Amino acid sequence: MSHRILVSLLCSWLAGSTAAAATDDLDQLMARLRQRQHGHVSYTELFMSTALDRPLASAGELYYDAPDRLEKRTTSPKDERMVLEKGQLSFERRHKQYHVALADVPQATPYIEGIRATLAGDRPALERVFRIAFDSSVDQWTLRLTPLDARVAAEVATVRIDGSSDVIKTVTVQLVNGDRSVTTLGSNLDP
Repeated sequence: MSHRILVSLLCSWLAGSTAAAATDDLDQLMARLRQRQHGHVSYTELFMSTALDRPLASAGELYYDAPDRLEKRTTSPKDERMVLEKGQLSFERRHKQYHVALADVPQATPYIEGIRATLAGDRPALERVFRIAFDSSVDQWTLRLTPLDARVAAEVATVRIDGSSDVIKTVTVQLVNGDRSVTTLGSNLDP
């Protein structure tokens, strides 16, 4: 057997072993995330755009109840509330309420479903919406989610979720036009 063939076979075997290890690590992460049935954390969010002189900042609280309820209460700069439950989005803004099916707002799907499915440890739901790249080292991990739907991918380049153990630390949504939002999750607010 030639040296080149042996090296090629060895590289293929190593790549397969690395992919299998990454899959095992992702499965372990999803199992850890599935264990959490409730979460309540503070958050800060920065939206950066070349059309703005400075980033737009907001802050508030996020609530999660397994398997599919996600609530975002913005307290700064203005009070707003968004709830995702059973595929329905509800918005409350300036004392007015709006309701829409998540399926009718495809540009919101990557952000909302990326967080909800990750919190639920729901890998099949993530794989229905995204191509997943996963990296982990010791106790830190990163999910890079690329939208599968061409209409969504025309607007949203990637969703990157960084965490540690079973805790999400940041969610970065990178838009195709260069704009991006970075949501940093803070301390757990439950006793």
